[in-house]
Amino acid sequence: MTTITVYTSSSGIRGFLASGHAGGKKIRGYDLVCCAVSALTQTGVNALEAVAKATPVVEVRDGYLKCILPDEMTAEQSEKAQIVLQTVMTGLTDIQKIYPNLIRIQQEEWRQADAYDESSALRS
Repeated sequence: MTTITVYTSSSGIRGFLASGHAGGKKIRGYDLVCCAVSALTQTGVNALEAVAKATPVVEVRDGYLKCILPDEMTAEQSEKAQIVLQTVMTGLTDIQKIYPNLIRIQQEEWRQADAYDESSALRS
């Protein structure tokens, strides 16, 4: 199962963590649900940079993508980043509706410590 953790605060979405493998139907050796989740989350990271002009803190490895917004953003960057992140979450929620046994979305209150996972190389 793929688990998506959405980090939220009073200012909106601060970031997300996608982890695990969906274990769904494979076509030509590829898990379609995993591919869809990967496409959405990676596009979200790219759009934060291209559209919002913000450089998120990102860690990627097999079955794991963590994306956290930078602490310092202008009001315009923050507004555009929220649109990007809400769009990504809409897509992930749509996938969850179709494949509820393969993807789980949970929400957690943002803590600054979430950006600094001691077991990883994630740093701002």
